[in-house]
Amino acid sequence: MAESELIAGTVSVTDEEKTAQAAISSSPGSDSDVGHTQTWTEEEEKAVVRKVDRTVMPILMLVFFALQLDRSNAGNALTDKFLVNVGITQNQFNIGTQLLNAGIVLLEIPSNLVLYRVGPKAWIGTQIFLWGLVATFQAFQKGLGGYLSTRLLLGLCESGFIPGSLFTISQWYRAHELSRRYAFFFLGNGVATAAGGLIAYGVLHMRGIAGLAGWQWLFILEGIFTILTGVVFVTLFPGLPSNPISFAGVSYFNDRELFILRQRKALDDPTAGPLHRRVSWEDIKVTLSSGKVWLHVLLTTVGLAPSTALWSYAPTIVASFGYNTLASNAMTSVGQWVSVTLVIIGGFIADRWGRRGFFVFIAVFIEFVFTVAYKCLPDHAGRSTKFALLTLASATCSWWHAAHGSWLAINARTPAERSIRMALFIMAANCAGIVGGQLFRSDDLPYYHRGWTIAVAFMAFSVAVTLALLVLYALANKRIKKEVDHNGTIVDKDGQPAASVAVKLYNF
Repeated sequence: MAESELIAGTVSVTDEEKTAQAAISSSPGSDSDVGHTQTWTEEEEKAVVRKVDRTVMPILMLVFFALQLDRSNAGNALTDKFLVNVGITQNQFNIGTQLLNAGIVLLEIPSNLVLYRVGPKAWIGTQIFLWGLVATFQAFQKGLGGYLSTRLLLGLCESGFIPGSLFTISQWYRAHELSRRYAFFFLGNGVATAAGGLIAYGVLHMRGIAGLAGWQWLFILEGIFTILTGVVFVTLFPGLPSNPISFAGVSYFNDRELFILRQRKALDDPTAGPLHRRVSWEDIKVTLSSGKVWLHVLLTTVGLAPSTALWSYAPTIVASFGYNTLASNAMTSVGQWVSVTLVIIGGFIADRWGRRGFFVFIAVFIEFVFTVAYKCLPDHAGRSTKFALLTLASATCSWWHAAHGSWLAINARTPAERSIRMALFIMAANCAGIVGGQLFRSDDLPYYHRGWTIAVAFMAFSVAVTLALLVLYALANKRIKKEVDHNGTIVDKDGQPAASVAVKLYNF
């Protein structure tokens, strides 16, 4: 289906489909003035969307940029005697990576529930300052205990930001606008990953200044940058369309613009319920009982696991080809910049095409091909060939992630369900970090044959899971359409016409 489609009727299929799809089309807006008739011009709507693009998106992208720097700079630190200075081994470093992701997983849903209750302005602002302080002072860690506790604490403080931001974005935009906005949001992550190597190349040369190692300066400077982004967020971020005024009193939208923002969301999905300030047990039950949601979780976990390993070890892998250790940080960024470009292109394709599931399938398959190609390289292959295929493998290792998130989000039937789905989605991404954190181990050096074999298996499984999702969505829509007759009504178990309600078909 090119876009989400509304048909009349109710559904008597699975519990998931009955609860999620059969929503009476009453006024769903968060405000009493929201109805179902468009009363504005196309030019007015475009102007409002552009204003959202200029205010909401850049701030969230900036914070995501800072978060990714703080999460990934330990990989760059490996090229500056980090293991020796701290006093840990490579396998212990992997455990720390797993603990960071475990910390995020532990508090992902609780953090998102708090955000849903108090709003993104207060909760995300608090989080930024907390993880910024941890990121800064991790420069002074020493020993295994200090390293592991710092990694865990950083993950706990960062939990909830990404799904909370995805949920916030979904409240500002319509379904057909969402994939590219998710792509732009993840652009903050991609640019940080790509620029991180270049930044590290410069900062790591500061070793010896004030008696500190280069990796210590890397943590200090990037941690302070995060705290500064927190100041920007608290001062300027408008929050949600229901009350878009920053803590500093900055207001971006007039009453007419706010009316358009709220009503166009109601027109976009008449089956959606209102945005309450709490998540009910029913919302949680519906989400957790969905088999399709769990397949999305599985795809995210298995499909992103190789990318976690690649982003952590790409600099050292490139250095093993015979390149300078510090220069390898900058060289690694080539694939990451290509990945940034692909993420944006993918977001536009997914929105324009409308078939997000098919796009994800194609993108995951391309990643599988390049992973297999690198795995099949002989050990004696030239370093230029190795670098080229590693670059292609890393460039495509997560470019489908943003479109996948929008695919999962737009099939939610209520804001509360969407909030839980986004929390599960990012929990799965961090579970991928836990799994991928042990993909490349010291006993598999220098070629990581076992690690690459596992990566190939993971990507083959990801292709299969994506295909299974497409089949399940198609079958679910077929069941729904079969229940609805040509008059837009269905018959109940007694053969009588059922009440006419709005039903939303799945988007895939």
